[in-house]
Amino acid sequence: MENVEEKKELNIDLNDIKYVDLALQLSDYEDKDIQRVCNGLDDEALSKVLEECEVRIQKKIIGFVSNKRAIDVFGYMSKDDIVDILGELNTGRRKELINAMKHGDKTEISRLLGYKDDSAGGIMTTEYIALYKRLTISQAIKVIKEITPKTEYIETIYVMNNNKKIIGTADLRNILVADENMTMEDITNTNFIYVEPETDQEEVAKLVSKYDLNAIPVLNSRKMMLGIITVDDIVDVLVEEQTEDILRMGGVDKEETLDSTLFQSIRMRLPWLVINLLTAFLAALTVKAFESTIAKVVALSATMSIVTGMGGNAGTQTVSIIIRNLAIGKVKFKEVGRLLLKEVFLGLINGAIIGLITGIVVATIYHNFYLGLIIFLAMIGNLIISGFFGLLIPIVLEKLKVDPALSSSIFLTTATDVLGFFLFLSLASIFLPKLM
Repeated sequence: MENVEEKKELNIDLNDIKYVDLALQLSDYEDKDIQRVCNGLDDEALSKVLEECEVRIQKKIIGFVSNKRAIDVFGYMSKDDIVDILGELNTGRRKELINAMKHGDKTEISRLLGYKDDSAGGIMTTEYIALYKRLTISQAIKVIKEITPKTEYIETIYVMNNNKKIIGTADLRNILVADENMTMEDITNTNFIYVEPETDQEEVAKLVSKYDLNAIPVLNSRKMMLGIITVDDIVDVLVEEQTEDILRMGGVDKEETLDSTLFQSIRMRLPWLVINLLTAFLAALTVKAFESTIAKVVALSATMSIVTGMGGNAGTQTVSIIIRNLAIGKVKFKEVGRLLLKEVFLGLINGAIIGLITGIVVATIYHNFYLGLIIFLAMIGNLIISGFFGLLIPIVLEKLKVDPALSSSIFLTTATDVLGFFLFLSLASIFLPKLM
């Protein structure tokens, strides 16, 4: 009766709202309303909502329910989703929940928690179907029917030998159309892709994308099955990695959210601002070296930022493309020379066009042909520089095992600013008599 009243008070119509939509709505609810939702939903419905919630709301929901109810809710969820939630809880509550589980679940969950969050072992699920190769098709179908209600993924069946080592895979479609007297070994594809539990989740995502897989098995060194990673988990990985790259390109830590405290945001942002400040000093020192030239021609101080600004913009275009292609494994290091040559010509052509437009405008404003010529030449030079370093920096960082998204923008800005100012002011010094 209490659940009915809770639903009525919150105007929840479970026949009319999708769980993912309710999960999104919870982000805007007060704590007391979230608690009412927990009380108003049955265990299965709450498990569906819990799977779709953001981490902050998941922790609140688990905090509002008893250990017994949390275990009941977990009973409707896959092991990998349970592990993700437990990993976010404080140590005390996590131990309470694990200790309250059945022995088999406790052992399995504890093992999964031992893997890194961003590894294949950390994102795999243990709900799959593996059958012995000696089973006939009719026997296999009978087993599949028994196991399916408790299994997350059934489209691919994993086939093992008598020692429980995986020897290949079989599609459910092929099993259903095969002769009942054939064995599983007869329809097994022995050429299959797998990963080990320590494999980074980004590498797993690349393999799934490259080979167009719906699931990929996780095997130990003895080729024994540990779990599988399904395509829905890969989608989450891709979103997570893309978000992380975008944040890092902006010098922001992936852990920072809108809910981070003031001091957490300071701690995560300040170091990168300090690094950027140090690189800015290099550009300032370059300008200072040409102080006397700038003092004689004031127009230089007003126009030189155009060259460095355009260089930074062009370099960012190249960096974004290269980082994206590095992420999906499309950059072949033997092709770097050809790619660099292309960027040089791209900088030459784009620089000439942009430089010509800028040079005409500047020459018209300041009534000085040579100032326009300097802008034209400097623009070509700096766009070549930006393309060259925009390509080279991410590739070198990748080779050094440093995340290109984390540091590329800093080094690129330093290169385009320092070299851009140097090139522009050097040309200005050469043409100085024509500028005065």
